[in-house]
Amino acid sequence: MIEPFSDIARGSRVVVAMSGGVDSSVTAALLAEAGYDVVGITLQLYDHGTAVGRKGACCAGQDIHDARTVADRIGIPHYVLDYESRFRDAVIEDFADSYLRGETPIPCVRCNQTVKFRDLLATARDLGAAALATGHYVRRVDGPAGAEMHCAADPAKDQSYFLFATTAEQLGFLRFPLGGLDKAETRAIAERLALPVAAKPDSQDICFVPDGGYARIVEKLRPEASESGEIVDLDGAVLARHDGIVNYTIGQRKGIGIGGRRGSADPLYVVRLEPALRRVVVGPRAALACGRIALGEVNWLGGGAMPTEGVAIRVKLRSTMAPVAATVRPAGEGGAQVTLDDPEYGVSPGQACVFYDNGRVLGGGWIRPQPR
Repeated sequence: MIEPFSDIARGSRVVVAMSGGVDSSVTAALLAEAGYDVVGITLQLYDHGTAVGRKGACCAGQDIHDARTVADRIGIPHYVLDYESRFRDAVIEDFADSYLRGETPIPCVRCNQTVKFRDLLATARDLGAAALATGHYVRRVDGPAGAEMHCAADPAKDQSYFLFATTAEQLGFLRFPLGGLDKAETRAIAERLALPVAAKPDSQDICFVPDGGYARIVEKLRPEASESGEIVDLDGAVLARHDGIVNYTIGQRKGIGIGGRRGSADPLYVVRLEPALRRVVVGPRAALACGRIALGEVNWLGGGAMPTEGVAIRVKLRSTMAPVAATVRPAGEGGAQVTLDDPEYGVSPGQACVFYDNGRVLGGGWIRPQPR
């Protein structure tokens, strides 16, 4: 029923990252039912009241309570670790800085990359665990050269895009028991085991921005992100003014505050952001076409070094898009260049470009600003 742990003997200790949701709760319950020595750990990552300037608004409290209740229900020890300062430094501050640079960040990837799969993984080792298990929908497969990451069995729940930065070494220690299930099966298990979170809704927002108002978080941490500036066309002509680049992303069409181009009924899109000049550059959709993408902080999971001649792959430039054909080759220190078979529109710096090959995740990198 769950992804096999053929290399870990029953009775071995397994630490489970318990967020308080149904997925991590079922992960812990299934492993306990299978005879592993399960230890549940929940991370106290942030105080939402501090983040938005309102007292008594810590939305992490209910999740911690739910995780503790589940641990009591299945009879495993449960610990809460205060990682708030680590999370702020590695995720929230990076999130704010990224918007200040005119990027569109993905804090969930940074959280997995740092707080969870670096810091929590080290804690699991210190506790003598044979593995760290999470409720992510992704599959870990033992390949001829070591552990491989593969897409989840349920494409609608696949979370591989958010885990591209997981290193080969980390992947060797991680386990994802739900990778072969769909969400309906997970909830059915929660009901069978009478877990109190069986009907708990999935979270749809960034954890520290539960109301979707990310601009308020950024403005509080980086007030300069809300400084006014010009909205210009591709020729530099001033069309209007804006109330902060934090309110704009590449490819945005709605909410720009301008109709069409002068003398044209064509809609305008955000083509690029120029944070140093506090300018938002707009233009027609054709100006968003992008055939080559520069990447930084590339994580390669294809075994060995990335071939200098390039590799034919498929890539995702956004978590919700279908993979498209491309070629990736190394470029500079820790970087790569992706050449798309067909141009994509609205490629945004700060997002991830994730590499795939027949359902296997070959890694990925962070999209950098494109040369003008």
